[in-house]
Amino acid sequence: MKKYFIGASLVLFGFLIAFPLFSMTYYTMVRTSTPDFCALCHEIKPAVIAWRASTHVNNPQGFVADCMDCHLPAPHKTFDFFFAKTYHGAKDVVKHFLIEEYDRKKNRDAAYDAFDNAQCQKCHRNLLTMPDKRGAMLAHRSVIYARPGYEKKCVDCHYDLVHNESVSIMYKQYRRLPYQAKGLRKL
Repeated sequence: MKKYFIGASLVLFGFLIAFPLFSMTYYTMVRTSTPDFCALCHEIKPAVIAWRASTHVNNPQGFVADCMDCHLPAPHKTFDFFFAKTYHGAKDVVKHFLIEEYDRKKNRDAAYDAFDNAQCQKCHRNLLTMPDKRGAMLAHRSVIYARPGYEKKCVDCHYDLVHNESVSIMYKQYRRLPYQAKGLRKL
């Protein structure tokens, strides 16, 4: 009987320790995964303002892709997600306190260089099924099924799509001209 009491006590003690730790970790991750939290840093605030004016927030489908969707691995890859979130958060805090001036262009270029097409394809899975947009379908096919040596990233063509410094919100459903990627870089 004593053996069962000790076992039950250890399980209860483990639960009393593990549950609050898990809850605090989960609560912290959820609270720090919002655009409003990202905008608390004055260095990131212009990027969040530009994001709010983009089609990743304002679109006819009503879907909102937030910071975490594009800048972190998919949450179902738990270890990669937690590691990347912790690493980027710590890196940004260290840069804030140790670097004299925040260089937006340098950090933006570093973010674009680090982008992987899988980040975009978490949401944009139907790139090859656009029957009314054959040109876009063919362009995306050359990215998805790139020949060796001809690899491209989504951000090579869609450079200013989200963090565009425009002063007005352009709603996708009211545009007169087809989408023109303004930030095409020389490949």
